[in-house]
Amino acid sequence: MMGWTRLLAALTLMLFAMPVAARGADPLPSWHDTGPKQAIMAYVGKVTAKGPGYVAPAERIAVFDNDGALWPENPVPFQAAYAFDEIRRRAPAEPALAADPMVQALLAGDMTTLLAGKHHDGLMHIMALTHAGMTTDEFNAAVSAWMNTARHPKFGRPYDQLTYQPMQELLRYLRANGFKTFIVSGGGADFMRVWSERVYGIPPEQVVGSSTRSRFETRDGRPVLVKTMDAVFVDDKDGKPVGIQQFIGRRPIAAFGNSDGDKAMLEYVTIGNPHPSFGMIVRHTDAAREYQYDVNPKSSGTLVDALKEAPARGWTVVDMAADWRTVFADTAPGKKADVRVTERQ
Repeated sequence: MMGWTRLLAALTLMLFAMPVAARGADPLPSWHDTGPKQAIMAYVGKVTAKGPGYVAPAERIAVFDNDGALWPENPVPFQAAYAFDEIRRRAPAEPALAADPMVQALLAGDMTTLLAGKHHDGLMHIMALTHAGMTTDEFNAAVSAWMNTARHPKFGRPYDQLTYQPMQELLRYLRANGFKTFIVSGGGADFMRVWSERVYGIPPEQVVGSSTRSRFETRDGRPVLVKTMDAVFVDDKDGKPVGIQQFIGRRPIAAFGNSDGDKAMLEYVTIGNPHPSFGMIVRHTDAAREYQYDVNPKSSGTLVDALKEAPARGWTVVDMAADWRTVFADTAPGKKADVRVTERQ
C-alpha cells in the first residue's frame, strides 16, 4: 500500500511540474485553433522541453507592446485620452491654458496638428501640460481617479476593462511556462505602472516606456519626486531596443506588437538571437468587435512596413477577426472584468 501511495504522490508531482499545455486543459481558450495559436504553443513547447531548442528560465524574457497589442489604441491611445480629459476639465477655468495653440487644436479635434512631427510634437506638448509639475504620488492618484470614472467612447466601458482576453491568456500561459513578461511600450512608463500589476499581473519594475526625468524635492517637510519634461526618452520605434537594453539588460526571446512602431523591437528580438525566438503581430481586422485598420488608424498604430517584413522574418501575424474567439472579457455593465492574474513572474 505504501508503494502505491508513493507512486501516486510522484505522479501528482510530475503532473504539476508539466507545462500547462501538457496537462490537457486549453491554456488559450479565446483563440481559435488556427495558425497563430498553434505557432505559440509549438514555440513554448520547444523552448521549455529538454532538447536542442531548450532555453533556461532566466533567459525566457517576453516583451509586449501595450497600445494596440494588449488593449486598443483607437480612437486615441488611452494615455492621450487621460490627457485630453484633463485639458477639457481645466481649460474653462484657465484662460492661459485655453489660449495655447495645441490646446486649441485638441479642443477642435485637430489630431493632424497634434500628431505632426517625428515624435508627435503637439501631443507631447499636451502631455507636458498635464503631466509635469506634479509629484509622482499626485500623478498616480489622478490616473487612478480617471480610470475609475472615464469610459471609452465606443465601448462604454472603463478603459481597464478593455484588455484583449486572448492576450491576457497568452500572458498567463507564458508565465506558467517560466517566462518573465515585460511591457515595452511607447506609452508613458509612469502612466502604465499605476495599473499594470492589477490589470496584467506585470509589476511596475517590469514596465519599460517613454519617460522623463523626475526631480527630488522636499515639500511640507516630506521628500517627493516631481515630474518634469526634462531628458525625454521616447520608447518607440528604434527606442524600443534601446529601452530593452537599458532597463531589462537581457535580450528577449519573444516579442509581441501590432504596428510599425514595434518593428525595431521585433527585429532586435528575432534576428541573430542565439536562442530560438518568436515574433508576433496583432493585426486589427475586426471592425465589428474592435477596429479595422492597417494604413489609416484613427490616431496611432499604422501597420505597413512590419506587415510586409513579417513573412521573410517568420513573424506570426494574428488576424483578430479570424483567430480570436472573443476580443474582450464578458463584463456586465458596472462590473469590472475578472482579468486579475494570480501568478506573476
